Amino acid sequence: MILDTVLIFIGGACLAAGIIGCVLPVLPGPVLSYAGLLILQFSSIHPFTATFLIIYAILVALAAALDYVIPIYGTKKFEGSKYGMWGSAVGLVLGMIFFFPFGIILGPVLGAFTGELINGKTKDKALKSALGSFLGFLAGTAMKLILSLSMVYYFVASIYNFYAGP
Repeated sequence: MILDTVLIFIGGACLAAGIIGCVLPVLPGPVLSYAGLLILQFSSIHPFTATFLIIYAILVALAAALDYVIPIYGTKKFEGSKYGMWGSAVGLVLGMIFFFPFGIILGPVLGAFTGELINGKTKDKALKSALGSFLGFLAGTAMKLILSLSMVYYFVASIYNFYAGP
């Protein structure tokens, strides 16, 4: 019983950190949320099936991969050229290295803008591509947040169902 309480507390802390990590790019949000589910699985509650855990592992891996791709796709969708997409990717890397954590947000935007200017586009067109990069970042954040919140739901529902009984 005490071990269950400790595991529930640690799992809940992972889920809380995961929600924060969806908004602050310092922490891997969905990965931490998934860790919370795994920790609960080691308690006597063990509410999740192997299929459930595998599906969520795939969703978390997909979200982690898409988190880097979506801003670049947003740049392209808003009429960005290859220069804007490459600028967004280079800006992401440079932003992570030199201006962490804010560089993860600003780097792709400034990179897309700079790339489009190098390509000879006007400031207005370059700004449109940069806006696409920013909207891509927001879409990725929303995706991670929805995924993490769904894990919070299953975590809380599992605990409630276990302790409330049938």
